[in-house]
Amino acid sequence: MNKNLFAILMAGVVSAQSFAASAADKAAADKVASLIDAIYVKEWTEDTDAQCAEAKKAWDTLTDEQKELVEGENADPDYFGRDTGDASKDNPLNHDKAGENEILVVSFGTSFNTSRVQDISGVEKAIQKANPDWIVRRAFTSQIIINHIQARDGEKIDNVEQALRRAAKNGVKNLVVQPTHLMHGAEYDELSSCVQRHADSFEKIVVAEPLLGKVGKTVNETNADKQAVAKAVVGQTAKEAGFKSQKAAKKAGTAFVFMGHGTSHAAKVSYLQMAAQMKALKYDNVFIGTVEGEPEETACENVISSVKEGGFKNVLIRPLMVVAGDHANNDMAGDDDDSWKTMFTNSGAFNKIDFQITGLGRIGDIQKVYVQHTKDAIGQLKTIAAKKKTELEPTTKASFKTDSSMFRVNEAHSGMGVVTVKDGKMMIHVSLSGKKIVNMYVGTAADAKNDEAHWLRPTEDRIEHSDGLKETVFGFDIPFQNFGEDFPLAILGTKGVWYDHKVRVEK
Repeated sequence: MNKNLFAILMAGVVSAQSFAASAADKAAADKVASLIDAIYVKEWTEDTDAQCAEAKKAWDTLTDEQKELVEGENADPDYFGRDTGDASKDNPLNHDKAGENEILVVSFGTSFNTSRVQDISGVEKAIQKANPDWIVRRAFTSQIIINHIQARDGEKIDNVEQALRRAAKNGVKNLVVQPTHLMHGAEYDELSSCVQRHADSFEKIVVAEPLLGKVGKTVNETNADKQAVAKAVVGQTAKEAGFKSQKAAKKAGTAFVFMGHGTSHAAKVSYLQMAAQMKALKYDNVFIGTVEGEPEETACENVISSVKEGGFKNVLIRPLMVVAGDHANNDMAGDDDDSWKTMFTNSGAFNKIDFQITGLGRIGDIQKVYVQHTKDAIGQLKTIAAKKKTELEPTTKASFKTDSSMFRVNEAHSGMGVVTVKDGKMMIHVSLSGKKIVNMYVGTAADAKNDEAHWLRPTEDRIEHSDGLKETVFGFDIPFQNFGEDFPLAILGTKGVWYDHKVRVEK
């Protein structure tokens, strides 16, 4: 055979083999990508544990070349391949232990192991040290992060639902839920709703304040928490940068830029309040920004303009977040076109741009704020216990007055309901005249339509009349504030329409 022809044939064979190998590599990588996407979800299911194990096992079988090919909707080689520190140094605080008093520290979470150990554990350990007679446990709100850690490192962290069920199973009577969230935003609201759903599992339960405390009503309204946080983060930033103080950094022409997450929630005013707090402390070289650019003044381009107008040529950027995780490493200090590092560099306005990729949770004075909030919440538990002794007997009958004869308590009960008191909160149970009212809502009909999480659900009450007639009707547990005061109560009928009513509970 002609040598040239033979060479051509062999080259074709090699090319075909290479193509087949490439296709096999891609198929193996695509399988892992699909498995990662399957666990990149917001809800836990009964299949989650098995899916996490399957994804990791499939990843471990890939060659280094195949791992680089992993790409999916949310999957990439960094999901399993990025080194974020030693997970074995972390304590998930999810083991069972008997005890009546528990502090559940709830965080959004982070898959960056070193940040989790230093920032989140830093807060947890500070709270445990300050409360040796209480058991400190952990929960994360992000199931995506929980699954990531479990799949990659084999570490299981409870979500909030799991942590609350674990606490109830362990016989916890007094529970303080301490969020590490920055503010009263959407995540804090969701946490509070979840806790409320489990409130009956405990004798007393309180959700403590987030880091920045109460939101306040105006842009310039601040508080002791915001002042403490401002002093702590500015002082630590200056120290880590080698400055004796914030004033020394200003004199050297260096601006401190703190990058928060940002939110569309009404609590976004907290970022502007933090900026106002910095001004009140005369920190003229300190600026507040957010990844999401909400509020608008905190968008990166607006922060750059403000720093330029201040005449600063050197910039030090640090996250205004409890943990230095994905946002700090990528959105802040990453190399993508939309990262803060790139945008500040491309502005051409600064001689030097530095970063401190460290979270708030590792700062001692920040930990003290959380410790104080936990202490305040424990004080609330004691107040609840004292109020329970002085308010009412465990149950008592009261009249339930409505503004409509079509909406009334069952005749057999003569307009009466049963009032109970728990954790200082009053509730009246009323049995209605039938099953035509299927839901209730403390508030207006307009609000009820968009707040299904707080709809009151019916119970089935067995009623016996004086003539011996028996029937099953719907009953409702309705919370109220004070006796003798009208309050709005919306009702939903079988036709699917909400109606507004005014009701009153009288002794």
